[in-house]
Amino acid sequence: HLTTSLPLPSERDHLRPRIDLIVFMIDIKSKYSLKNVEASLAHLDASFFLGKVCFLVTGVGRVNFCSVEMNAIWKLGEAYCSPVLFCELELEGIRIATAQRLLRMLQICAGHIPGVSALSFGTLMRNTADD
Repeated sequence: HLTTSLPLPSERDHLRPRIDLIVFMIDIKSKYSLKNVEASLAHLDASFFLGKVCFLVTGVGRVNFCSVEMNAIWKLGEAYCSPVLFCELELEGIRIATAQRLLRMLQICAGHIPGVSALSFGTLMRNTADD
């Protein structure tokens, strides 16, 4: 299911399936994209950030056209204890690999991978240079 921003409309709450993972997409070429994500974050319950949110940054192959500072994106990941993934949607191989990675994350967050929980997932995604 896709939405351009949060909160979700309440009139269909009774029909909405359980939400296992939220992927916030940030287009590195659009400051509006980052501002929209930041505004949407305020509508999530704090407990949802425990392994069920990630940030997907697109357009990373076009560094010359960046409107969003990478530091701001890293700070979002740190502030919300959520992984940050990078993708260039125009390259098929990277797009497929990112989709597979997101699918695996969703399987973990939905509880379909025995022995791995969404809570431990955040630890697995952390940069080893931080240790």
